[in-house]
Amino acid sequence: MSTHSLDLTLVGWVGSDVRHFNAPGTTPYTSFRMASTRRWFDRREGAWRDGRTEWFTVKIWRSGALNVAQSLRKGEPVVVHGRLSTEEWQADDGARTSLVVEATAVGHDLTFGTTRFARTVTTAADGAGTGDVDGRPPVDVSTLPEVDDADMVPGEHVVDEAGRPVDDVDRALAAAGAA
Repeated sequence: MSTHSLDLTLVGWVGSDVRHFNAPGTTPYTSFRMASTRRWFDRREGAWRDGRTEWFTVKIWRSGALNVAQSLRKGEPVVVHGRLSTEEWQADDGARTSLVVEATAVGHDLTFGTTRFARTVTTAADGAGTGDVDGRPPVDVSTLPEVDDADMVPGEHVVDEAGRPVDDVDRALAAAGAA
């Protein structure tokens, strides 16, 4: 990573169709428009307020490009991390500028729903060597603690009296008197 860059994390919504580009002899990339609106609680009025909606073009390259193209759809909540830049061009009616995030990580915003993860694996034929996309070995799930969620309904979220999400760890701590 270079120094003196503007790295940021955005939370918002996919605001356009997700488009994947993979022309022969070029680096594959995926692009979509993203809307992000600042939101805050106005204590004086006792209500939530929305600020101005900012629009960004998100681009992700190489192995992440196809994953994003196959995972996101217009209208879905998204979290994007990357480097901010601008693109400038000349349109028929004048000069145009667009804020662009060159993404290094993209995923669904899980505060609004659930998703399932499927690891992708590249091969030597993909031109990226062998192994996982990021070069790390897969996680050995047999070493992770098992969570019993058989009684959960998909999309159901358990919350406490204040409306905060509660998970199995919270319940175990409460039962042990530690919470």
